[in-house]
Amino acid sequence: MLEAIEGARRFICLETYIYSADEVGRRFLAALIRAERRGAHVRVLVDALGSYGLPEGFFEPLRHAGGEFKLFNPIKVHRMGIRDHRKLLVCDNKVAFIGGFNISAVYDGDGVTCGWCDIGLQLEGPMVAALTVSFEHMFARAEFKHKRLFLLGNKGERKTVVSPNEQLLLSGPGRGRSPITRALRRDLAQAREAQIIVAYFLPTWRLRRSLVRISRMGGNLQLILAGKSDVPLSQLAGQSLYRRFLKTGAAIYEYQPQILHAKLFIIDDVVYVGSANLDPRSLNINYELMVRFHNPQIAAKARSIFANTLKHSSPISLDSWGKSRSLWRRIKQHWAYFVLVRLDPWVARQQWRALPD
Repeated sequence: MLEAIEGARRFICLETYIYSADEVGRRFLAALIRAERRGAHVRVLVDALGSYGLPEGFFEPLRHAGGEFKLFNPIKVHRMGIRDHRKLLVCDNKVAFIGGFNISAVYDGDGVTCGWCDIGLQLEGPMVAALTVSFEHMFARAEFKHKRLFLLGNKGERKTVVSPNEQLLLSGPGRGRSPITRALRRDLAQAREAQIIVAYFLPTWRLRRSLVRISRMGGNLQLILAGKSDVPLSQLAGQSLYRRFLKTGAAIYEYQPQILHAKLFIIDDVVYVGSANLDPRSLNINYELMVRFHNPQIAAKARSIFANTLKHSSPISLDSWGKSRSLWRRIKQHWAYFVLVRLDPWVARQQWRALPD
């Protein structure tokens, strides 16, 4: 990403949920300032809640150089639940980067010996221009004062952009089913194999049913989930689902060396990469983006990544899982499930409905 920023000559769009004022954040800031000074216009969009710890004035040197910086949905109690969870860098409409990683030193490493385990993708081709347009749409509405600015609905953030080799799936709050959810259910409906790496695992009831159909029909369903998580509440909630998946024959593994933050879905020869987890917040509340590929070569590379990740993951068996759960732990898991599946979406819906038109 830093190399792409250094090579940009026309413009740079950077969007992220978390931007930290650490060594990595300062390196990016310095590269962005240099780009602006040589004539590549820089725009940066970071989520106000995700980057809550970012010092005020951190991006002032970029503004002084001529660049632009905005906080998405500045923090207000009555609208705090609606967040921009997307991660995107576009340089000159030539190259783009997407994935699960934020701009922070915790991602600086190999995901095994140090640094969180995450997955990113470098894109070239016609999809890059679509990503630029999507960024511009979010940047223009960063203040998030009026719902009508985002109630383009499926014509705005909730839509699918098709190019010859891939699909861009854009999701956010509002009416109707998420394009990410629709695409996943469609691909899972006839799938014989699914391999998933995801940080937060709380699929909706319909997605859950689509997933377990694979293992019940004798297919191969493998899940690599977080053994170490940056959101323990999400880990507890996801673990409340283990037993029902294991009973159907699904294979569950927990990644051990570092915190797992990756999002990679492989369904037969279809691959999804991007910012969304399999949980209610990613699928129905946050602004997210995923790119879907139907490509055997990309699927083969994705399976290689899955296999390498599996080497560092511990299997969970039905017997051992049942014996390891105390009554108190089961209570905590079910409470966490209620908070994240029922309470959090309810609060976010009320805040969305309360926004002025």
